Formats: sequence, C-alpha cells, structure tokens
Amino acid sequence: MISIYTLTSALHDEAAVRQATEGFLGSIGLEYTLKGNDFSDYGRAGLDLIFVRTGGTEGLFTSLLPALQAASQAPFYLLASNQSNSLAASMEILSYLRAAGLPGEILHGSPEQVRERILFLEAQARARNALRGLRLGVIGKPSDWLIASQADYGKVRERLGIELSDIPMQELLDLYASVPQIAFQDRESTVPEAVRRSLPDARRLFFALKDLAVKHRLGGLTIRCFDLLTAIHNTGCLALALLNAEGTTSGCEGDVPALLSMAIARAVTGEASFQANPSRIDPATGEILFAHCTVPLSIVSEYTFDTHFESGIGVGIRGKLPEGPVTVFKVSGELSRHYVEEGELLRNTAEENLCRTQVVVRLPQTDYFLSAPIGNHHILIPGHHKAALEALLGA
Repeated sequence: MISIYTLTSALHDEAAVRQATEGFLGSIGLEYTLKGNDFSDYGRAGLDLIFVRTGGTEGLFTSLLPALQAASQAPFYLLASNQSNSLAASMEILSYLRAAGLPGEILHGSPEQVRERILFLEAQARARNALRGLRLGVIGKPSDWLIASQADYGKVRERLGIELSDIPMQELLDLYASVPQIAFQDRESTVPEAVRRSLPDARRLFFALKDLAVKHRLGGLTIRCFDLLTAIHNTGCLALALLNAEGTTSGCEGDVPALLSMAIARAVTGEASFQANPSRIDPATGEILFAHCTVPLSIVSEYTFDTHFESGIGVGIRGKLPEGPVTVFKVSGELSRHYVEEGELLRNTAEENLCRTQVVVRLPQTDYFLSAPIGNHHILIPGHHKAALEALLGA
C-alpha cells in the first residue's frame, strides 16, 4: 500500500494546486491513498511518499521532521513534479537531510520513470516487512563440517528483524514418531524399489516438520539432516522440497547463512530458491556446476525420485530447472558480507558422482568462488534480481 502526503505553501492557490496534483499523480498510474497534509499516520503504510507540491515548503518540512523521524526509520522519498518549484524545494529538503546524515531520495522524471521507481521501492518495502518478525528454526545445530557457516543471531535480529531459534533434534524425532505411515501413490510405483520403500517415511518427516513449524510459528527452518541417516534411516530431501514449494523456506545441513539467504530471496522475489554446492568451476568460461539432493518442487519443470547421493539411501530429488536467467546469492552469518551475481542457467546434467539435482550456470567471472567465498552453499534464484537484493542489503 502506498500513502502520499503533501507539502504545500500557503502562498499558492489550493484549487490550482489540487488540479495540478490530480493530473500529476494520475499520469503515474498507481493505486495510492492521498493523505494530504495530515501526517498523523506517517510510517504505517508499506511505502510513504512526500509530494512536495510547491516551492516554499522547506520550513514546513523541517517543522515536521522530528515527528516523521519518530514514526519511521525508512528513507524520505520526496515526490517532485515539474511545476510550481516542486523540484527546487525537493532539492533543498534533500540537501538538508543529507547534511543531517538522514537518507532520502527525490523521485522525478517522466511518469513512466517515476512509476517504475515507486514500484521498485514498494517491492523493497514489502520485502523488508516480510523479513521483520520472521522466525526461522535451526533444528539440531549446523553440521560439523560447516566451520565457516555460523550466524550472529543478535546482528541478524538487529539488521533484518529476523528471529533465529535453536530447536533440539529430539523434538523433531518425537513428532516424527507420532506421524502415521503414509502409503505411496500409484505414479510412484515405477521408482526404484529402494526409493519406493523410503517414500512413506520421507513423507512422515515432511508432516513432522510441518507440525514443528506450526508449533514454533516458523516461517522457515534448516535441519542438521545427516543425523537423520542414523536416526530414521532416511533423508530430509523430499520434506524440504515439499516445504519450500508450500512457502516454508527450508534449508539443509543446518546452514544458517544459507537459510538467511533463501529467506531474503523469497522476501524479494516471492518465490523459493535452490540451495546447492558449487561442484566444478571453469574459470575460462565462467561455467559452474551446482548440485544438491533437494530442490523446491515449485521451481522445477519436472523431477524424479532417486536415492540421496552420499548415503545411497532415502529419497533424493533429481529436478530439472528451466534454462535462462538466474541469480546466484549468499549472505554471511553476521550480514557483513554478501555475494550476488546474475548469470545464465545453461543446462541440467545428471552425472552419477554428484548430488541429484545438477545445473550448469555461466557467470561473468568466478574469482569470488576461488578467492573469497562465503561458505560452500550458494543460493540459485530463477530470474535476474541483483538490483533488488543489493538495494535491500544496502538499506
């Protein structure tokens, strides 16, 4: 939701200014609520815009500034038309804000340019709101080999408003034990016998994780999944694939930075993403083979069931992702660093000595992966989203 507040000099004729306002805002072509000069609920909408309708409004803005700062920590977005010294006043106001160390921006240009920028800012605000108060569960602690993939829970809360919660693995296993067996479907009768035998318990784990998410009010989770190999003689690959497809962001190996990256990606794009390992890099061509045994079923064009690669048991997912634009993304556990680059998903592969879902992505350069990577897992997001991710993390 967009709210537009107005600043108007008393020297200007209100009827004339109103007519110009209607024409200007109408040309942008967006749905909004016009609040006028009543700033009493400033900061409550998804995106607040201040339309500097005329010149001579700089002093009026400074008188409102303390209350506006108290109401919202978002940057000040000043909407400026090409009439009545609107732009000149906006520039003076923005200069004042910058001198005070406060963020702001003037939205000005053609109606199409202004509309595009407002839509981008609205999507950013929606993403920040989606992350604020989000609860993510860490089930069973990170895997032992993730020596560089820890997270600073306090900094994550401070920076993005995300709450990370540790949950004992035993709590999940108790819920799993209470879920009844679920028969396989007819279409699954053609999968290998070892996989077919594992499907009922793989689905039991899915329902147990769903129950755990409801119990702890989780919007996402990551699980120390290799412990399941001995605990239930199965894997979490199918459960995570189904949870991601349903909207619960879910990662594996207890990798918290990877989970944070997936949660940020979903907030920005509204879609699931693929947590995977770079398994082969060709610096000469920029091609990287990414692979993992689980992938959200909502982002693949087709899939089959297989065993989990390392253990040879349970249910892994061999998914086929659409070729075309892709974004590779990762944040560090304290959110001090991030990597984001746009590339092209060239093809899907099916090599026997790698995790089951395998894709080859071409990036502009691969130096980062061999000189300063953020852990091993990286997140693949269908489409190009670099600008939106950079803007969110730079805010």
